[in-house]
Amino acid sequence: MGRTEDELLRDLGTEVMRLAARRTATYDGAVLDYSAFRILWRLVERGPLSLSVLADELQLERSTVSRQVSAAVDRGLVERGADADLRRHVRPTPAGLAAYRNDVAARARVWGAAVTEVGAERAAGLADELRRFNDALDRAHGD
Repeated sequence: MGRTEDELLRDLGTEVMRLAARRTATYDGAVLDYSAFRILWRLVERGPLSLSVLADELQLERSTVSRQVSAAVDRGLVERGADADLRRHVRPTPAGLAAYRNDVAARARVWGAAVTEVGAERAAGLADELRRFNDALDRAHGD
């Protein structure tokens, strides 16, 4: 017997909330807090970014990102700079890159164990379905 639309929405919401709650999970051996990890994640994946672009990509207010970047600068994880056109941006420091790689490895141990439990094929299918669902949510939000 299929679920009603209300049941389906409730079940999806519950599972999304369970995933979201894990965003601040502690991983053995990790050294970064959640905000520093996310900032470094975008900078490592995309290269140096302006605060405005970083805020857009993290879906946070620019003032929040500015505060988080300042804290990361104070910890020696990122640095401010300018490109050839003198546009301001932030980029990871060597220490920030090392901390990020450390934390990626710590997270990979946990996530890898989960993938092993459910199977690589099912995990790959889930990733594909989550991408499609997120794309649909982006369209529904008008982004």
